[in-house]
Amino acid sequence: MRIVLLAPPGVQALDVVGPAEVFWEAARRLGDPQAYEVQVMGTAEGPVCGTGSLRFLADRTIHDPDQPIDTLLIAGDPSFSAIDPAVIDWLRRRAPEVRRYGSICTGVFLLAATGLLDGRRVTTHWECADKLRAEFPTLTVDADQIFIRDGNISTAAGVTSGIDLALSLLEEDHGRELALLVARYMVMFLKRPGGQSQFSAHLAAQVSSRTGIQKIQEYVLDNLSADLSVEALASQAGMSSRNFARVFKRDVGRPPADFVEAARLDAARRMLVDSSTPLQRVAYICGFGDASSMRRAFVRNLGINPADYRKRFRTTTAA
Repeated sequence: MRIVLLAPPGVQALDVVGPAEVFWEAARRLGDPQAYEVQVMGTAEGPVCGTGSLRFLADRTIHDPDQPIDTLLIAGDPSFSAIDPAVIDWLRRRAPEVRRYGSICTGVFLLAATGLLDGRRVTTHWECADKLRAEFPTLTVDADQIFIRDGNISTAAGVTSGIDLALSLLEEDHGRELALLVARYMVMFLKRPGGQSQFSAHLAAQVSSRTGIQKIQEYVLDNLSADLSVEALASQAGMSSRNFARVFKRDVGRPPADFVEAARLDAARRMLVDSSTPLQRVAYICGFGDASSMRRAFVRNLGINPADYRKRFRTTTAA
């Protein structure tokens, strides 16, 4: 299978290297170096300058004679500002001919400009989501997804999410066991806990701008089974409940109770995916108190109960 990674100037290096490593490692595990042939496709002659001061020597360019392509992925450029008409013409001609195609990060803008994504549900890096919505209103942009597969079209959020997408494509080709083997070798989740959500309470805790509030977030993450009411957290912060709730929402972007529930959900998701711990025990450890309360939180936030979530995302190792 020939995997072509289209690399525009300024390309995010990991958008190219990440998926390439997935397919290369899969071929190695299969014992067949030709199982996947990965090509870097340039948009013009010469090296492709990428992020991190890296340069790629493209195998081919869009101006070379056509070759068969099995999978076409368009990598993104973090400083994306303009669309090359020659790239759009090439994509309009080639993409419909391949078995599957998609984008990583801002590569979605190139695909969207072809009209091939009209009416589709897509994702991109969260920093670019509003721009994508504004420029291509016919798309349904879901910025809370790591990647989205819609038929034979896939879009990924960017950077490491290109690896997630490549693992999904590998699983489609050769099954779950090989994909899981490659994911474990790369120290990756085959399916990230949280239903592919880009956002988690742990990430939010890392980006809070106020040291005092950040300490409270860290306290929450380390003490999920404790009393985490507004009153208890305000006491930890040495603030009145009213002032604490106001400052927390201002700095974090959501009320303390919402953050606490998200933190408990994150922890429960990981336990459900990576262990065989009984539901009641998971609920207790993660601070829900009992399985019924945890179930209500899962259904309210994820639209799925904990038992079904475990069945859907549980790894072979945990099983």
